Amino acid sequence: MADAVYVYLTGEPLLPGRDSVVCDEPESRGNGLTVVMDWKAGKLVGVEVLAASSVLHADLLAQAQPPRARQAGADQTET
Repeated sequence: MADAVYVYLTGEPLLPGRDSVVCDEPESRGNGLTVVMDWKAGKLVGVEVLAASSVLHADLLAQAQPPRARQAGADQTET
C-alpha cells in the first residue's frame, strides 16, 4: 500500500491540464516528505502528500477513503 494521501479540494473531476507544484520540505524534516499542490484555472484543486504517515495524524488516515472511482475523462494519477 502506498504511503500517500490525495486531498480533493473540488467535487469536479480532475481533468488533465493541471499545473502541479512541488512544495519544499522543511529542512528540519529530512525524511522524504513530498507535498504537491495541483492548480487548475487559477484555483487550488488538490493536494497530494507522500510519506503521509510521517506528517498526518493516525486518526485522519483512518478516515481516508480509497481513490475515487474512475470518472469519465478524469486523469487517474491521483493516489
